[in-house]
Amino acid sequence: MEAKRKIEVLSTIALGEEQIKKIQGLDERIKFEVHRAKEVNKISDETWRKTEILFTSGSYLPPIEKVPNLRWLHSSFAGVESILSNPLLTLPGLLVTNSSGVAISQMGEYVIMMLLNLGHKLPQMNQAQREKRWIEDKQVNLIPKELRGSTVGIVGYGSIGREVARQLYAYGATVLASKRDAMHPEDTGYTPEGLGDPLGNYFHRLYPNEGLPGMLRDCDFVVLTLPHTRETECLFDKEMFEAMKPGAYFINVSRGQLVDEGALIEALNSGHLAGAALDVFTEEPLPPDSPLWTQPNMIITPHISAYSTNMLNQVVDLFIENLKRYLMDEPLYNLVNLEQGY
Repeated sequence: MEAKRKIEVLSTIALGEEQIKKIQGLDERIKFEVHRAKEVNKISDETWRKTEILFTSGSYLPPIEKVPNLRWLHSSFAGVESILSNPLLTLPGLLVTNSSGVAISQMGEYVIMMLLNLGHKLPQMNQAQREKRWIEDKQVNLIPKELRGSTVGIVGYGSIGREVARQLYAYGATVLASKRDAMHPEDTGYTPEGLGDPLGNYFHRLYPNEGLPGMLRDCDFVVLTLPHTRETECLFDKEMFEAMKPGAYFINVSRGQLVDEGALIEALNSGHLAGAALDVFTEEPLPPDSPLWTQPNMIITPHISAYSTNMLNQVVDLFIENLKRYLMDEPLYNLVNLEQGY
């Protein structure tokens, strides 16, 4: 890049003063502007025309003709399915990156929390507390499924799944995982230092996606962390739940569209599955009349597994890391494959 050429960076995400300083101070070539997404109508055509890098949540993307100089778009979300059909992404040479990997610490903790809650029968005990009822036959009804000695299947060994596996290591669980390309267990995407499993050290066996039904038969817990794409739509249907080990538990922190919720309810009501925890749903907010609410062996949370007071700082840290790479003409982390959808 030319030494003194200005790099016009526009954020439609409201950032704090310290975050702005960190980005602006990275290099003297950077000219950084912040306009909240709710105020995009105040962004001048000249600002859009000069913008080379757009840092956005994706809630608003400009018409393609407004940004002829746009070279890189970074989404503050890991999932980009909501913007894939936007014409802006067809801009020739445009680099699109997502924020996969930034929230893996809190999402890993969320999954561990749900594994322990389900395995130790906390939903049943919470219900008994609300009813002021002492559970009889504790030695039968409340015997836990401990993580130590259990087999946990991670469907989708990306950044979230790898962090779950890392945290599970201390519990002594056997980790099985599935991945599109099982011949390459390493991860070249963004991973915060000390987290995840970039080298593929924390699973006991890695399966190709085609081998998923066979993997499920051995799992006491199944954690779904795949992105939402055409290939993963309604992946967990009646047949997939039937392939799971009787008495297993199911946790979904990916997208609701990957699960046939009716088939899940059927598997729970039949006793084939012992319980489930869902943070994502086909329709959000989950409607009051959804039968999921009344499942006694179900934990429901309102799509909060990635939430943290550190979340925006985590996104900014990744953006800065990639901005350094952009300025050095190095490959960016988390380049989105538009055909694959993630």
